[in-house]
Amino acid sequence: MTKSDQNVFKLNGKVETTTSKIEIIKNLIFGETIENYDSEFESVKRDILDKKKVLEDLVEQVRGDLNVAIDNISTDVNIRITEVEKNLESRIENLEDDAVNKKRLSKLLIELGEKIAKK
Repeated sequence: MTKSDQNVFKLNGKVETTTSKIEIIKNLIFGETIENYDSEFESVKRDILDKKKVLEDLVEQVRGDLNVAIDNISTDVNIRITEVEKNLESRIENLEDDAVNKKRLSKLLIELGEKIAKK
C-alpha cells in the first residue's frame, strides 16, 4: 500500500496509519510465535543454502573428475589409433612386397619357360 492509499487516524494524539496499527495488533497477538517461525525459516534457509553450497562443490568435483577421465580416454584412444595406423602401414608394405615378389616370380617363370622352349 502506498501512503496515499493508507487510512490515517489519530490514536492518543499520535498519527497512525492502518498498516502500522495492523502490525501492532499482529505483534501483540502473534508476536512470539511469528518470531519463532521467522527464526525457524531463517534456520531452514541457512541449512538449505549450506547444503546447496556442498552440492555445488560436489558437482564441481565430479565435473573435474569427468574431465580428467575424458582426457585420459582421449589420450588412450589416440595412442591406440596410432598403433593401428602403424600396424596397417606395416601390413600394406608387406602386401606390396608380396605383390612385387609375385611379379618377379612370374618374370622368372616366363624366362625359364623361354629357355626351355629354346632347347
